[in-house]
Amino acid sequence: TCTSCGAQVELGSDTHAAECPFCASPVVTDTGTQRHIKPRALLPFALDEATARRAMTDWLGRLWFAPNGLQDYARKGRQMQGIYVPYWTFDADTKSTYRGERGTTYYVTQTVIRDGKRETVQVPKIRWTPASGRVARFFDDVLILASNSLPKRFTEALEPWDLAALVPYSPEYLAGFRAEGYNLELEHGFVEARGRMDAIIARDVRFDIGGDHQQIHEIDTEVSDVTFKHILLPVWLAAYKYRGETYRFVVNGRTGRVQGERPWSAWKIAFAVLIGALVAGAIGYVVALEQGVL
Repeated sequence: TCTSCGAQVELGSDTHAAECPFCASPVVTDTGTQRHIKPRALLPFALDEATARRAMTDWLGRLWFAPNGLQDYARKGRQMQGIYVPYWTFDADTKSTYRGERGTTYYVTQTVIRDGKRETVQVPKIRWTPASGRVARFFDDVLILASNSLPKRFTEALEPWDLAALVPYSPEYLAGFRAEGYNLELEHGFVEARGRMDAIIARDVRFDIGGDHQQIHEIDTEVSDVTFKHILLPVWLAAYKYRGETYRFVVNGRTGRVQGERPWSAWKIAFAVLIGALVAGAIGYVVALEQGVL
């Protein structure tokens, strides 16, 4: 129910904040009413819409092959939307034992024949020795996107987030913005987080093995003290249709970091190819003159 005009506003199951269509007042329902796990914290928006738009158009301006018209259209187009995107964060203490091999490079002298001449060369070889040991790492705030509305290649490019600035969740922060509920369940989020943890543990094992090369045969990890948080992170979003194509851009609502679908200008590419061909031709002509071919 809109607190300003009393209208009943229905929001989608993944939307928890919007604008009343009758009086344009912010309408907020407690995020998580459709979910078992409610948000524990969020990062408030630090950039307003105008600043986010400037960051986006500056980013487009640095893409030499982007159409000029798209940058102008984005600058003058409709407003960007501020959206709180759902994430999981996981903490865990890990202790791992491993078994593998350490490789040490050494060289042997060999005689080879090149162009009819005998030459002595140093050929690298690897000497492998068994290696085993233990590594430990505490993981703090492993961040997992809990939405499928935005491609992960976009959201991952917005990192890092200043998670130290998280504040306790309160619906008032959502006023004037949209907010998504999570659609990646907690257990699936933890599976993804474990994958990231395992990759870092494998890197730690390689460092621990040392040497010039490493082979990992087995890692056995004990995970304990696992905790999680459901949090919301601020993103400015814009989607534009330009000459029949749709382009999406996202801006980190804290840092102004931009990511989006890279647009291409056919005539700029053709012009660059033409210039490259002319330059290559000019260089070839100069070389031919110096060699007396022409």
